[in-house]
Amino acid sequence: MIRFDGLKKSFGNKTVLEQVSYHFPDGERLALVGANGAGKTTLLDILTGVTEADSGKIIKPARLRLGYLPQEPNLAPLATVVDEAVAGGDGYVQTLVRRHRAALEAMTESYSEANHRAWELLDDEYKQEQGYSLDSDAKAILAGLGFTSHMMQQSPLTLSGGWRMRLELAKIFLNRPNFLILDEPTNHLDLPSLVWVEKWLENFSGTLLFVSHDRSLLRRLPTITLHLHNGKLTPYSGNFDAFLEERELRQEHEVAQAESLRKRREHLEKFVTRFGAKATKAAQAQSKMKMIARIRDLESDVVIDEQMESMHVDIPLGDPSGREVLRIKGGSIGYTRPLSQNINLLVERSQKVAVIGANGIGKSTLLKTVVSELPALSGAFEIGHNTRFAWFAQDQLTTLNPAKTILENVLEASANTTQSVARGVLGSLLFKGDDVYKSVGVLSGGEKARVGLARLLLKGANFLVMDEPTNHLDISSCEVLSQAILDYEGTVLFVSHDREFIDSVCTHIYAMLPDGRGQLFEGKLQDYRRLAQKAGFPDVLDPLPVSGSRGDVSSVQTAQINLRTGKISEQEVTQIKREAQKNQRAIEKLDSEMSRLQKVISDCDRQMEESHSDFSRVASISAEKQSSEARLASLEEQWLDLSEKIESAKNTLIELGRSL
Repeated sequence: MIRFDGLKKSFGNKTVLEQVSYHFPDGERLALVGANGAGKTTLLDILTGVTEADSGKIIKPARLRLGYLPQEPNLAPLATVVDEAVAGGDGYVQTLVRRHRAALEAMTESYSEANHRAWELLDDEYKQEQGYSLDSDAKAILAGLGFTSHMMQQSPLTLSGGWRMRLELAKIFLNRPNFLILDEPTNHLDLPSLVWVEKWLENFSGTLLFVSHDRSLLRRLPTITLHLHNGKLTPYSGNFDAFLEERELRQEHEVAQAESLRKRREHLEKFVTRFGAKATKAAQAQSKMKMIARIRDLESDVVIDEQMESMHVDIPLGDPSGREVLRIKGGSIGYTRPLSQNINLLVERSQKVAVIGANGIGKSTLLKTVVSELPALSGAFEIGHNTRFAWFAQDQLTTLNPAKTILENVLEASANTTQSVARGVLGSLLFKGDDVYKSVGVLSGGEKARVGLARLLLKGANFLVMDEPTNHLDISSCEVLSQAILDYEGTVLFVSHDREFIDSVCTHIYAMLPDGRGQLFEGKLQDYRRLAQKAGFPDVLDPLPVSGSRGDVSSVQTAQINLRTGKISEQEVTQIKREAQKNQRAIEKLDSEMSRLQKVISDCDRQMEESHSDFSRVASISAEKQSSEARLASLEEQWLDLSEKIESAKNTLIELGRSL
């Protein structure tokens, strides 16, 4: 696959890539990690041809079919979202579709042997690329990314920027690349679509290189982690957690190596200082000086991460609120039409409630209505006794004044805050000394997000209402914010698509459905899924089937697609029931075989204990036990897979029953 040698790239006096070389292995999923400003996006831009390296070379194989997310959506899209997904843009498959259609039109308008032969050649290639199923594939991918059947028939020009980028992602997936490069692929995605994309990427058979701050994605997806630091690229086997462990071990070794070199250098320096002027020792001193120079070169090669100044956030509580912090009775929210209706929600003191659901169903609208930024369409939204809220909007960065300094922006947020207190809070967020006098306009997205957090902290609220608070924050900053909210004794109502953040801080999940319903569940995301299933409440995190994934698409998966796209039939209900019954019979057979194997394993344990002195017999029994254990593990995986299918069938039948 792609190989690059000796890449170098500088911006002014800052070198972000220093003689970087790497050969991407086929079929691996590689996460590119590093601090903000380390050069991750620069490296991706060089690989995709957006920018050029100062020096070095990139070797790309002839069979390469590169897929990457553009920085902007297609400015002149086709008439509908589906049309644009299938035939818009410059992707290989989209170009083939347009050529195939043009050849068919040419043959239809003016038939000739030459036109017919040209169409046949293109049609062979079109069939090879599964062109005749592209429309259905496109709809399945778009549905997985959250598009409804109505949206699929809209003009892309009517969509927001976030939805336009989802469409570009659909086009990439439809093009079936063998090398895929994604920079923050989960931006603009809601939780259900994020889970679907993760599943698609897990099933992707080509090579994947991605940058992400989504900690769940970094733990679940990579087979290799590439660390970009001080202009150098270092590969680590495994996911982000494995990288952290291995990097810590390497750093310990490098610290020990650096200490050994330092002691050796200091010993030699003392020799030179003591004997350099003596004629009898002059030659030795010169030799030692050369040795010192070589050791200094070695010391400069031993790269030890300086411990980054740790960010520490304490969220002041102020006076505690009453027991009931927020009560919504029969609430209806929206703009010209309701997005969610008949909301009944009680949030109590110290609860931390995560609001989840698909994009466009009213999560942000709910929060804006709670803080009175939007009026309720109907119902009562009651803030409890002695409750003082602070609001962190999703567009928080746009509320900052770019012409003013960091300190001025923070002081504006709270009239009673002194400069001393404001500087203390900013210091905890890594704005030290004269940094507070920087203009906000020159800050990075992550730095602006920290300024927004400082403004929030200074309000002394006992109820935090936060819409996507981890946007623009790097991984370490997300960890710090998670810990701060965990330690906070007040109440939090928040929206986030970061599963790691949700699970680390929430005590409750409020799930919202596209049909306007919502329900509160106690616990984390896994608790929600278990309790929702028990209550017959649809799982908003259950991803649609992945187009092109391994294995056949079941009738349950087809029904789930049709449920999203609005096409459901009675025949599908019958077929789902048949599949569920078939899977239940298979599980019963597995239960019987698994019981038999467990007995075999127990018998092997007993026989080995009885024959402990007969080594050849013990070896034979041990081999039989290992074989039985391997078979049992395989059957257990089949059992779990069938159980999930049965549960999925139950949930789908519930939803289909409501829709028919």
